[in-house]
Amino acid sequence: MKFIILGSGGCTALPRPLCKCKICKEAREKGKPYSRFGCSLFLDDLKLLVDTPEDIVHALNYANIQQVNSVLFSHIDPDHTLGMRVFEHMRLDWLQISEGKECSNPIDVFAMDHVMSDVNSISSKFGSYLDYYENIRNIIKRKVVSNFVYLDDIKITFIKANLATVFVFEQGERRVIYAPCDVKPFPNNDIFKGADIMIIGNTIIGEILKDGFILKENSSLRDELFSMNEIEQLRNEYGIKKVIITHIEEDWGKSYDDYLGLQKQYKDIAFAYDGMTFEV
Repeated sequence: MKFIILGSGGCTALPRPLCKCKICKEAREKGKPYSRFGCSLFLDDLKLLVDTPEDIVHALNYANIQQVNSVLFSHIDPDHTLGMRVFEHMRLDWLQISEGKECSNPIDVFAMDHVMSDVNSISSKFGSYLDYYENIRNIIKRKVVSNFVYLDDIKITFIKANLATVFVFEQGERRVIYAPCDVKPFPNNDIFKGADIMIIGNTIIGEILKDGFILKENSSLRDELFSMNEIEQLRNEYGIKKVIITHIEEDWGKSYDDYLGLQKQYKDIAFAYDGMTFEV
């Protein structure tokens, strides 16, 4: 299985608009891998995209993705869904529609029932955007998944974590976990044991954050986000061979070079960057 991290960023763009901090300045000057698109993943074998952050159009172009057959939604957060108009970019053809021809190859959209219901609620005064895309324009086909789905020879298991989803991709003995956001507390499931790679987000990285900010021990963020120690505990508990941290926030105040340095402090833990590619 060949995976591409299209976007490794968090809920705020990096560089953040208007920000004059040294990290954002560097990202503007140098571009990739110092800048980061919103959090998204691509499985090349299936031409499958996970989540549609606001800048997903640019992320797909940057990675030179040529085809998308399926999209998975992990949860409703806007930094994972509000680029959904990419469906129009990929499938809507107004010239053909002007001649009465609608799309004939819709994109399959998969989500757990609670996530699909949430994403369906994103709407204008005319109604749900997904309803329009499926029922009027035929550019998507929604498919609710309760447990798992097979696409070709790859099994994708959907595991509920609060309001979000953890995805497990399996092909033969090879297994990859993708847990991009809002997955604390982490669900307990034997399927995680011995996984080759776990890609996980929403992790506080470092003790000193942007502009010298030090997070208090009683900060509410500690309830929502993992510490690096907790990530190590998860890796050890499930015997996961390698961990990749994604959903990296501008608030952490660290550059691509800083993360390369931090990697040396941890065993079998790496920090994602846009365009990071690996095969399992």
